[in-house]
Amino acid sequence: MDLIFTLLVFISLAAALWFRRALKRGPGLKLPPGPLPLPIFGNIFSLGRKPHQSLARLAQIHGPIMLLKLGSRSTVVISSPESARAVLQKQDQAFCNRSTPDAIRALRHDTHSVAWMPVGDQWRTIRRLCKDKMFSGQRLDAGGGVRMEKLKKLVGHVDQCCESGRAVDVGKAAFTTSLNLMWASLFSADAAEIGSHSSGEFRDIVSGIMELIGKPNLSDFFPILRAVDPQGILKSNTAYFEKCFAVFDEIIDRRVEMKSAGDRTVWNDILEALLEFYREDQSGLTLEHVKHLLLDLFVAGSDTTSSTVEWAMTELIRNPDKMQKAKHELRTVLSLDQLVQESDISQLPYLRSIVKETFRLHPTVPLLVPRRATEDTKFNGYIIPKNAQIMINAWAIGRDTSVWQDADKFLPERFLDKDIDFRGQHFELIPFGGGRRICVGMPLAHRMIHMMLASLVKDYEWKLEEGIMEVGMEEKFGLTLQKAIPLRIVPNKV
Repeated sequence: MDLIFTLLVFISLAAALWFRRALKRGPGLKLPPGPLPLPIFGNIFSLGRKPHQSLARLAQIHGPIMLLKLGSRSTVVISSPESARAVLQKQDQAFCNRSTPDAIRALRHDTHSVAWMPVGDQWRTIRRLCKDKMFSGQRLDAGGGVRMEKLKKLVGHVDQCCESGRAVDVGKAAFTTSLNLMWASLFSADAAEIGSHSSGEFRDIVSGIMELIGKPNLSDFFPILRAVDPQGILKSNTAYFEKCFAVFDEIIDRRVEMKSAGDRTVWNDILEALLEFYREDQSGLTLEHVKHLLLDLFVAGSDTTSSTVEWAMTELIRNPDKMQKAKHELRTVLSLDQLVQESDISQLPYLRSIVKETFRLHPTVPLLVPRRATEDTKFNGYIIPKNAQIMINAWAIGRDTSVWQDADKFLPERFLDKDIDFRGQHFELIPFGGGRRICVGMPLAHRMIHMMLASLVKDYEWKLEEGIMEVGMEEKFGLTLQKAIPLRIVPNKV
């Protein structure tokens, strides 16, 4: 009886809220078009299991600027390059803050994370720290040797699989390579061996976090339910965060103890740069900010790179002529036993085109990280209500037939004669977002994706495992877009 009463109260409150907001939409406010919302629930049931695809279909009916009601939340979905440019560049200031999913509130991550905190002095300080101390050209060039070491381990793993006839789990191998690169950059250490149990455990944590953040959550649609956490999403994400923080605390404590004991080891890693900045800076940066920034780098840096490499290899397996063309280019530029170097990337236009085409068809974050309107804002002839969530459907933009010819086909050649890049200036290809909140780790991701992909393509022929007739293309939706069925393929040394 108590549960029924609580449910009735909730429905009544939600209905009153919906009706009050509907009244506020007077004739003077021209809201964007969209599907007719149901009372209370709005358009929640239109999202489906793959919201990026469902929203793309709705945009074909209602247009590239579309308003949905997701419970009590107004959500504007952007599905064209021109509208994305307006949000990310022309009116970036009005839409620069985040719409924070409840999952991100775990351990107050939303108030400490550079990816989610509001734009302000503290955000600028951390952003500048990332740009100057972590991802500057000079810092990345200095870490080239570490990246080569991790790539050699990846190549060594593939060689072992060649000798034994075993299949390579491409996503897992790429994840461990990315993880170890990030771990070495962060802490001057390896996190796991390729194929090890610890590698799988870390991947489960990262995948779980990304899935929970992207999962439709009743607490986001109806904030009145946050205290209840009906799906247990906040609780589950808190557990994942606590596991990560326990590791970070141990590493930080050990580093501080070594310093206090007079250890004179020179640590040329991100943790040392963060601790030095924390000790010397007067901007209010705390150890909590340090740990949350480490969490951002650990999760985003390892997951997004590996999923892109796995999707690229998937498309190349399905298009063997593209694989051979990439192999020919690599073998023309590099000698037979020569490992690709970062300086070689500029000489490999077809490889770069493969990466761009992969980003187009399989953007790492299909709906980008959601933004929020800071006030009622005029936008392309419409009014975007204050606090409305802004979703940019990069997946739909990448498959827009008015922008891309043969939009559903994997055609890297389309980029050979087009001056289109993914660094936030060409809004038909925005896997890293754009504007002031463009992904801070993009320069490192650019290097690692090209290097890993080149290492897997150059000296190997690949085939599906025995008994597997075709590559699965099913998507697993979360904040990032992963393959539902891992790509397992058997290498043969050429």
